[in-house]
Formats: sequence, structure tokens, C-alpha cells
Amino acid sequence: MADRVTVIGWDGSPLTAAARSALGAATLVAGTAHHLALPEVPANAERIRLGSVALAARRIAGHRGSAVVLADGDPGFFGVVRTLRGPEFGLEVEVVPAVSSVATAFARAGMAWDDAHVVVAHARTLRRAVNVCRAHTKVAVLTSPGAGPAELGLLMDGVHRTFVICEELGTANEQVTMLTSDKAADHTWRDPNVVIVIGGYVATVEGGGWIAGREPGAGPRGWALPAKAYGGALGEGETDLLRAAQLARLGPRLGDLVWDIGSGSGAFATEAARTGAAVIAVDRDPGSCARTEDSARRFGVQMQIVHGTAPHVLEDLPEPDVVRVGGGGVAVVSAVADRRPQCIVTHASTRDAAELIGRHLTEHGYQVECALIQSVELDTRAWTETERSVAFLLTGRLPDRVDRAL
Repeated sequence: MADRVTVIGWDGSPLTAAARSALGAATLVAGTAHHLALPEVPANAERIRLGSVALAARRIAGHRGSAVVLADGDPGFFGVVRTLRGPEFGLEVEVVPAVSSVATAFARAGMAWDDAHVVVAHARTLRRAVNVCRAHTKVAVLTSPGAGPAELGLLMDGVHRTFVICEELGTANEQVTMLTSDKAADHTWRDPNVVIVIGGYVATVEGGGWIAGREPGAGPRGWALPAKAYGGALGEGETDLLRAAQLARLGPRLGDLVWDIGSGSGAFATEAARTGAAVIAVDRDPGSCARTEDSARRFGVQMQIVHGTAPHVLEDLPEPDVVRVGGGGVAVVSAVADRRPQCIVTHASTRDAAELIGRHLTEHGYQVECALIQSVELDTRAWTETERSVAFLLTGRLPDRVDRAL
């Protein structure tokens, strides 16, 4: 194992005295091409072109002498430090940090970023990174080859955002470009780059926030809020307890995409969006779409609203993680099941209808659960019954589906 391992962050600024001292004593230096071209790299040191961090870590673990790893930005922020210190290699490292590429990107844009989410996009996480961009108003994306600005723009179809694309930060080739998300695929972008994704309804926070990223639990306290929170009467499948059960069964979270088909008042779609998930609300009634948009704005959440009739309108929508079917019956449930989301919830007003939906979900390979939910509202002034509702809640889960959040 190397006698000493130093990880040096590089942001284009002159190296610190500590960094120069570590480099001067190095017998092995790992970094990208522009790192290895730095004049401070000793001419007689062994050089490793940093492509796979794991391969470089194996070479370092077997090296006798002093090793230096050069990395862009802050190497402890989505950087090489985690891999080097991980259980596979267990290297003890000294870190000389630099300004992270995310901080530099926001500085170039002249924007504060304590209210931003930061995500990493590569082949496995690109779809989830896009969902975060759909759901939130300010996101920084650390890209990778094949998961860059063009791919982000293509997958953001239907959602308008502004991209601030920062290429090769800290180098002589640094360039900052601002354009709309639909134009990103028309260009070729240089690696490495950071994309700041901004847009959508922004709720003003006086005096700034208190936690980085989106404030958890923003908006009214509680879930399955009463009808008056959504501007009046709700539909048959939108009762408080039914919405609460549907939300609990689906468990939407950051990085997920939720479909709400037959969104009605937008109550469920709004509550799903409040969890941090991306939401597409679908309804064939223009009035329902307008009401859903009003609810989203009132609660300060982002969602895409699609006017159209299911199942046909679903064909061009991006892949969902979980789906609530609020209307459309067996035909819509079957079309949704063909897209293989992890979980589907719907309801039926009769046992026969519930059995029919359950059979179709089972035929599609889903494990089906059904519960009869009955709620009775009471006027507490006289403790008399004011309203009663009964519904069959159906849940379908794919037993063999790998959790996409992992």
C-alpha cells in the first residue's frame, strides 16, 4: 500500500503550498489529461490516466511510495474520496480541497445555491436525475458522458426549464451557455460540464431558508387535506381517507415519477408532489386540468399537467415508478400495467369491479391486495353523521422488480 495518499482538488486556481508540497514528493500521480499536464507534476513520477477510479485505486493500493490523486473541484463532494476510502480499498487519505464545480457553476451564473438540489447523472441515474429536475425549481446536475445536457433536454420533454451549462470550468476552454431545455439536444457539449436547471413556479422565502435544498414538509401540515384546501367538493375517488391510503401504498419519493390518471381536483397529484416526487397529472376534462394547476400553484409544487383521454394519451409519457388510476377502469389499469411501474393503486365502487381489476393486474404479474375502506364523517357539534363513503382500494405490486431508488 502507498506510504501516503493525498487527494488534491483542482478548480483552475494556483495550487496551494500544501498541494505543491504533496505533488513534489509524489512517486505516483493519478488524474485526467489536464491534471497530468500541470507543471507541478514531477517528471519522474508514474502517471495514471484517471478513467476508472476503482482501477486507479488498485494501482495506488499496490504502490510503494507517495501517491497523489488530482480531481476537479472538491474531491469529497460526489468525488474520488468516497471510493478511495471505501471498504474495497480502505486507503487513508489526506485531502486538499478546492471549490466544488457546483459552487463554481452557480458563481458563474451569479446565483445563490443553498436552495438547490444537487444530483449526479450517469447511465444508471439519469432518469431519476431528470425526475428531480421535473419536480424542483433549481437543480444542479453533475453530468457524465452519455448523460449530459442533450440527454437531459430530451428527457425533459413536456416541461419547460432553463439550462445554464458550464463546460470545462477552471480551464482556458471554460464556457457558460444559457438556453431553454428544448434546445440542449441541438448542440454538442464538452466534458466535464455542470448543468444548472431552473424554472417553474417559485415560492418566495423571506430571509432565505434554513436547510440546503427544498425545505422538507413545506406547505400545510398533514396529508390528505380536506376538500376546502383544494377549492371545494372532491370527486368520488378523492375522499380524505382513500387519498391517504393511496399515498401510503405508493410511497412516492425524491427521484420518482408519479402518474395520476384522472386527477380530478388535483388533490392527490398535489400531495404526491409535496413528497418531492415528479408528477404527471392526466385528465380528459379541461376544467379538472385547470383546477389541478391552480392547486399546484397554491401549494408551490411543480407538476406536468396533460389534457387527454387515457389510455391513448399515456403512450408518449415517460416511464413511471408508481401510478394512481383515479378513473378509466380496467382498460386504463391494463395499459398502465403494460408499462411495468413498481406499484399501481386504484379503487372500485363495487366488489365485482374490484375483482375484475384484480384479475387483470394478476394476469400482468402483479401481486394484488384489496381492502374495503369505509369512512363516516361526523358533525362534532351534535355527533351526527354527515357523510359516508365506501370504496374498494386495490394495490398491485411487481414482486420481481428491482427497486429503482437503489
